[in-house]
Formats: sequence, C-alpha cells, structure tokens
Amino acid sequence: MNVECTRLPSGLTVVTEKMPHLESVALGVWIKSGSRDETASEHGIAHLLEHMAFKGTSRRSARQIAEEIENVGGEVNAATSTETTSYYARVLKDDVPLAIDILADILTNSLLDETELHREKHVILQEIGAAMDTPDDVVFDKFSSAAYHDQPIGRSILGTPESVQSFTPQQIRDYLNRNYTADKMIVVAAGAVEHDVIVRQVEEQFAGVPTTYSGDFKSAPAHYSGGEYREKRDLMDVQLLIGFEGRAYHARDFYASQILANVLGGGMSSRLFQEVREHRGLCYSVYAMHWGFSDSGVFAIHAATGQDDIPELVPVILEELRKVANHIDTSEIDRARTQIRAGLLMAQESPAARASQIARQMLLYGRPIPNEELMERLSKITSKRLVDLSGRLFFDTPITLSAVGPVNNLISLDEVETSLSVNGMLQAATS
Repeated sequence: MNVECTRLPSGLTVVTEKMPHLESVALGVWIKSGSRDETASEHGIAHLLEHMAFKGTSRRSARQIAEEIENVGGEVNAATSTETTSYYARVLKDDVPLAIDILADILTNSLLDETELHREKHVILQEIGAAMDTPDDVVFDKFSSAAYHDQPIGRSILGTPESVQSFTPQQIRDYLNRNYTADKMIVVAAGAVEHDVIVRQVEEQFAGVPTTYSGDFKSAPAHYSGGEYREKRDLMDVQLLIGFEGRAYHARDFYASQILANVLGGGMSSRLFQEVREHRGLCYSVYAMHWGFSDSGVFAIHAATGQDDIPELVPVILEELRKVANHIDTSEIDRARTQIRAGLLMAQESPAARASQIARQMLLYGRPIPNEELMERLSKITSKRLVDLSGRLFFDTPITLSAVGPVNNLISLDEVETSLSVNGMLQAATS
C-alpha cells in the first residue's frame, strides 16, 4: 500500500494513498460521530447538521459552495450514519486545495442561519415522508428500533417531523461543538496525491477545529434486545427482516460473521438465493447481511415476497439457518473468501472507494489494514468455526422480526423462536 499517515498536534489525523496513473483525487473528512451520539432531545440533529453545513458560511453562500466546486468539474457531498458522519469531494488533482478549503470552510465557519434552517427543515420533512413511503426503508428502520429498543442506536437517522421542527441554531451548534473535534476527525485523500502537501494544506485550513470536547457526554452503550414490528400495508409484497445479534467490529467473530453472511445469502450462488429463489421461486430478492457497530452488531436475512408465498418462505429460511448450523462445506468458505478478496482489489481501482475504506479502518482500528492482513485473518476461518458461530448466532440470541406489507399470513415471533429452539431443531431432524 502507498498509504501514509500523519497525526497533527491538534489530534486530527491525515491519511493519504497515492494511486499511480490517476488524474483525480477523492478526499473527505470522516467524523467519529453519528446519530447514536445524539441525546433524546436531539433525535435527527446529526443529519440536519450535515445538511446545514452546505447552507452558507462566513465566506461563502450556499450557492457559492456549489458553484465553486462545480466550476472545476468536481462534486461534493456528505452522509450521516449511526456512528459516523462524512463530508467528501472528488476533484482533479490541481483542484485539491480548493476542495480542502471548501470542506474546512463548511465544517468550521457554517453560519447556521435561521432562514436557511427553516428552509432545510422543510426539505428534511420531505425526505422523512419519502422514506415512510418506501417500505424497504421502513422495514429496516423499524428493525433497528425493535432490535435496540428505546436506544439512540436504534433510532432512525432522519429523526421525526416533530424533532426536526424543534431544533434551533444553538442546539445544532451545541451538537457540533461536542462532536466535531480534531481528535474525532480523520482526513483521507486517495488518488493523485502528495502526502506532505496534503498535510500542510489540511493543517492550515483546519486550524480552527477545536482539539477536543471538555464535557462529560458519552454515547449510550448498545444493548441488543430483540423484538418485533409488523405493519399492515396494502402492497404487492411483504418486506421482511429476520435478525439476530451480530458481532462488533473488534469482536473475534466479526470476520467470521461476514463470511457466514456471504455463504448464507451473499450472492447468486449462496444457499438462500439458490434454495429460495432458484429452486422454489418464492421471492425475487433474498440475502443475508452482517453489519457491526463499535459495541454490538446485527446479522439479518432480508426477503421480499407476495403474501401468498410468505407462509412457505419463512419456514424455508429458518430451515436454511438450521442447515448452516450443522454443516458448511469448505468450498463455500473458499468462494466467500474469493469474493471478499475481489471486492478489496476492485476497491483499489476507485479512489472514492479506497478513501472510504481507509477512513473506516482508521476510525475503527486506528490504522489502515493491508489487504494481505485481512486475507490472512479470513484464511484462518474454518468450517467448524462457522458452524459453531451459526449455532450461537441463530439459537442463543433473541430474535428480531420486522415486516411491512400484507402481513396477515406471516407467522408469529413465538413461532419463529420455537422453530429455532432446541425442540424445533430436533423436530426438523426427525421429520
């Protein structure tokens, strides 16, 4: 890897990866703060701040921010997640100073103007409405809420209409001052970069960022509880999620859980796709996923199917969970490892993908991780280990069920739990 890392005296970390033969650069600021860092009265404020950062600074109007980056053919955007917020740009190599200047400007000099805030609240209310009209968005939001009941980590990132409308500029500043500090920030640039040049520009432009927060606020720890949400809607299909407690990023079984998700439902050759869609034709889409947080995680199966097929679909999915807890062939693990390796190598051809990948590794592990090291970790995952993990994931943790659509024919959470109990497994083995 052509990765270099410098920690500035302020605590802000700058990481670059030089990618030969490129003429462009993807760069951004990743902040170790997201929706779970909100207080109860701040639900949705992390996402609102991300929007407001582009709505004018002491040096630029909202229109000037957009025009200056697009005048050089570049683009700038941002995203809020549960545990991080990112602001990023893509420009040609000669325009990197401008991109750094704009990113620093919106993060240190935002006006948070009352008029702009009123306007942007209206935009986010429309975004919330659009999400509520999208069943596959709703089913994921409600799944998180059921899995982490009454916790910041389980709340929707967008907030509610009531919470968004309640925010004042001062509340946004308070959240910004508490979370947007140098010790929580990583600046990453990938592409046609010179590390020392990037470091000097970042140190100059981000000099106004506070070093750290002196208060005593701490994000609430996650406690996976499991639970159920079902919403009857007049739709053509049912959006369904069945989930379990997964593994945190630093847990021993994190990478094993990634492999298991791939084997079970990670592609067209996976067990769920072959059995549920190809063999039985019960749905168009079915897949498994595992995503981790800093102190918890979720393993889930998502499917979408018509109400007439749901009575057959769910038992088939549960049967595949029982099967994977009994045997996993080495060839399946090898295929999953190969797919992950291909994804890692393909990401190296995209500066945006590499910048994002490096940023995640820095925030989670404090260092960039070479692909060779990741593959070495994956190479140690055996069939026995995955079978053992499957038993602990699917039979030893509370279940979370979320469904939206014509759910009349969907079995109860109790029935799902019984099917995955020891008795249920014995019945399946003798049937």
